[in-house]
Amino acid sequence: MIDLTGVKNIIFDYGGVIINIDFKLTINAFKELGFLNVEECVFQSKGSDLLVKMEKGHISIKEFRTEIRNISKLNLTDVQIDFAWNALLLDMPVKRINLIEKLKTKYRIFLLSNTNKLHYNSYLKTLQTEFGYTDFNALFEKAWFSHDLGLIKPTAEIYNYVLNDASIKPQETLFIDDCEVNIIGARNVGLKVHHLYKEDILNLFDLF
Repeated sequence: MIDLTGVKNIIFDYGGVIINIDFKLTINAFKELGFLNVEECVFQSKGSDLLVKMEKGHISIKEFRTEIRNISKLNLTDVQIDFAWNALLLDMPVKRINLIEKLKTKYRIFLLSNTNKLHYNSYLKTLQTEFGYTDFNALFEKAWFSHDLGLIKPTAEIYNYVLNDASIKPQETLFIDDCEVNIIGARNVGLKVHHLYKEDILNLFDLF
């Protein structure tokens, strides 16, 4: 359980917190297509800032696919690229959605995610078909996605934007993320934080 003393607002990360993800699945999917150095070229950003550009919304899906083909030197189809890129997205457990719904009765609940348009399109469809929500602003009071804002965690700019946009105080706000650097960034602007490490958000709250 976490200490919620003085907390009025909770901001959740998405990947690894609400939805289960596994980056190895995307890496392996690209390797099976022949893109053997995908981890170094894309995810470690040694040969390309592609991931950052995607998460900031600085390139379109079409431009992303073209850059994947250029970096990999492979004539991959749109379907192959999209399938491999989205392979990391796993299930969105119903109990976690239920938790969010319960927390909304006591706290102001928000979502802040580093993501990209291809991933967003995929899990938005899941939210709609499996849970009946039209979009994430129907489940959360407000949801912010990096590709819409042009900002990414862990920069101070994105946290300050969220605080100002929601008119909430950092000292009254808990931020939950599975990435330590994002937690550090949030703490630096005064947010209460919890690093979700090898645990489930279901075990953090004792509501009913």
